[in-house]
Amino acid sequence: MGEFDNKEREEVFSKKVRAGKRTYFFDVKATRSGDYYLTLTESKKRLEDGVFVKHKIFLYKEDFEKFAEGLNETVEYIKNHQEVVEKRYEYSENHEGATKGHDDFSF
Repeated sequence: MGEFDNKEREEVFSKKVRAGKRTYFFDVKATRSGDYYLTLTESKKRLEDGVFVKHKIFLYKEDFEKFAEGLNETVEYIKNHQEVVEKRYEYSENHEGATKGHDDFSF
């Protein structure tokens, strides 16, 4: 069987999102039994020593709906109470520029 035998957490899919001083990683991984789950990692360079500090959240598929509901509700609250100006960064991994016209996020 070979290549997957020794890996406890096989990475299935990864999406990297650069947002100014922070980078977010959305990684789909598989448990030994083949169930997928999501890890959401925030990576930010610490000013004092240049070390990248990472914070990680594990999100399991049975919680996706509740997580998305909570995220959408809190984002809507902020948008309804304060102006939110989404930054458009001028660089992207494929050098097309990150000025796409999609502001809505649906899960």
